[in-house]
Amino acid sequence: MAKQLKITQVRSSSDKGAKQVGTIRALGLKRMGHTVVKDDKPEIRGMVRAVSHLVEVEEIN
Repeated sequence: MAKQLKITQVRSSSDKGAKQVGTIRALGLKRMGHTVVKDDKPEIRGMVRAVSHLVEVEEIN
């Protein structure tokens, strides 16, 4: 089984730019404290890197 990423939104995106809010939404996060599990792909890693100050990431197997 491929590695996965557990992504949790820990800071609000309300006062950030539209691009960062869009990235948070594209990751499937809806509110602070919300967690999603995504496959570990370069595309997801790039989105996480763009909003790294708003999320916490944990690798799971």
